[in-house]
Amino acid sequence: MEARLNMFTSPVAAKFGKYLVAAAKVLADTTLPAATQELVRLRASQINGCAFCVDMHTKEAAYAGETAVGLNLVAAWREATVFTEAERAALELTEQGTRLADAAGGVTDEAWANAAKYYDEEQLAALVCAIALINAFNRGNVMVQQPAGDYRPGPH
Repeated sequence: MEARLNMFTSPVAAKFGKYLVAAAKVLADTTLPAATQELVRLRASQINGCAFCVDMHTKEAAYAGETAVGLNLVAAWREATVFTEAERAALELTEQGTRLADAAGGVTDEAWANAAKYYDEEQLAALVCAIALINAFNRGNVMVQQPAGDYRPGPH
C-alpha cells in the first residue's frame, strides 16, 4: 500500500508536520505520565481508524511501560480492570473529545470533573492538547491513507 500523498516530501505537509511534532515535544515535557499520553493517543487513533497512529502508539505505549494486556484492552477500557482510575478518566475525556460530532454537548461536565480529580491544571491542559493533537495527526493520516506496520518506537 502506498499513501495518496507523501506527507514527508510535500513542502507544505512537511512544514506543517514539523509544527505538529514540535507541539508533541511540548507535551513530552509535562508531568502527564508518558504511558497515559500514549494510551490517549492510541484510543483516539482507534476511534478515528488511523492505522498508522495505532501502530505507532501501540509500540510507543509498550516502550513507555504499558503492558501487553493493557494494550490489548484499550478499546474495551470500560470493562477492563487493568487501568487506574486516572487512566480511565483520561480515556473517557479522550473518547468524548474525539467524538465531538457524535455528542451535541461535546465533553460532559461529569467527564471533565472526573479527570480533574486525578490531574492538576497543567496536566489537564496537556490532556486537552494531546487529544487535539492526535486528532489532527489522525485526520491527516487517514485522508492520505498512510500505511502502517513499519514504525519503530523510541527516541527519534
